[in-house]
Amino acid sequence: MSTFCFCFKRQRIYVLKPGIALSSLISIPFIHTPSIFHRHYHMAAPNLLLLMAFMAVAAVVGDAGGGGGEALGASYIFGDSLVDAGNNNFLPTLSKANIKPNGIDFKASGGTPTGRYTNGRTIGDIVGMSVPIPELIPREELGQKQYSVPFLDPNTTGDVILHGVNYASGGGGIMNATGSIFVNRLSMDIQIDYFNITRKQMDKLVGASKARDHVMKKSIFSISVGSNDFLNNYLLPVLSIGARVSQTPDGFVDDLISHIRSQLTRLYQLDARKFILGNVGPIGCIPYQRTINQLNADECVALPNQLALRYNAKLKDLLAQLNDNLPGATFVHANVYDLVLELITNYDKYGFKSATKACCGNGGQYAGIVPCGPTSSLCDDRDKHVFWDPYHPSEAANVLIAKQLLQGDPKYVSPINLMQLRDL
Repeated sequence: MSTFCFCFKRQRIYVLKPGIALSSLISIPFIHTPSIFHRHYHMAAPNLLLLMAFMAVAAVVGDAGGGGGEALGASYIFGDSLVDAGNNNFLPTLSKANIKPNGIDFKASGGTPTGRYTNGRTIGDIVGMSVPIPELIPREELGQKQYSVPFLDPNTTGDVILHGVNYASGGGGIMNATGSIFVNRLSMDIQIDYFNITRKQMDKLVGASKARDHVMKKSIFSISVGSNDFLNNYLLPVLSIGARVSQTPDGFVDDLISHIRSQLTRLYQLDARKFILGNVGPIGCIPYQRTINQLNADECVALPNQLALRYNAKLKDLLAQLNDNLPGATFVHANVYDLVLELITNYDKYGFKSATKACCGNGGQYAGIVPCGPTSSLCDDRDKHVFWDPYHPSEAANVLIAKQLLQGDPKYVSPINLMQLRDL
């Protein structure tokens, strides 16, 4: 039976995956923090929006086909709980979604929780699969034959890695300190460390030349991260007060941009060429924020949204710079903020009954305090709610987001959409 070895040393926790040499071991910060806020449930990173856009990215994937409308080879997904497909199931963390009723509408598992922080499919799931998707007519998915598998799953070995791997982790962020309240999570730096391991495995599987061609031409890299860096870092009550005193909002945003620049450059050095990045959504409008601030249904918390907009402006500039300065690379910008805000503001136009209340959750007017779990209240009309839980979108909302990212308006996805990115 495949097992994981968790080794503790110098306040770091080391996760050793079966089949990976000890020399390739990756360390994860192990921070002892109060669990009073989350206890046994995950306060799902509000990555909510960002993740949402998570980029339909995840998509990609079918045989190793090439461009010209053919299915792509693989989808490699990085980010937080908006796109986590089960990595946190294999971590000693307070941020988990492998409890009911999460996944209740995920047909591939028969409704059994898989570690996805929603009732059904994530945006990556929806966009990538090659099976017909009734909600997307005509067929607009990218042609992936299977869902990108969680890196930490013991079964993620052999040829399966050529079809896509998911490295996302609930609670993760751009900064290594982000999400420490969950005790453990995979930051972007660690996720890229793990991709480096996958990259070496590809060389062994198909040879260095074919592996490089596969990564450069037949794979899409989707990154959906940033929300937690505000909600579970800079803005986190009490725990972040030191950072907020020592760093101005602009200083913190500049720090984020510097780190994400380095992380994207590192992926480029590992042969990644096709990228899609979602900006941070209107995190001041999620049920959790509306509940704890006791807002009216038509109100959002100003500060989180203001910080998101500051970051988003600089992220868009960064992607333009990288498109100019990294030969052969294409960085697609997903304007999740405006896309999700449109969905929230005009929810009835898209067939929803609520854009304020969590379908699954407890506490306050918007069920936005206690994360989704076995004792949570659960709505009957899950496809009529924009939000599944206090932080994350429902599958119905993910479908609409995916459609826009695939072939949507340039104001939401630019300079090209995901279908065009696939076919480069």
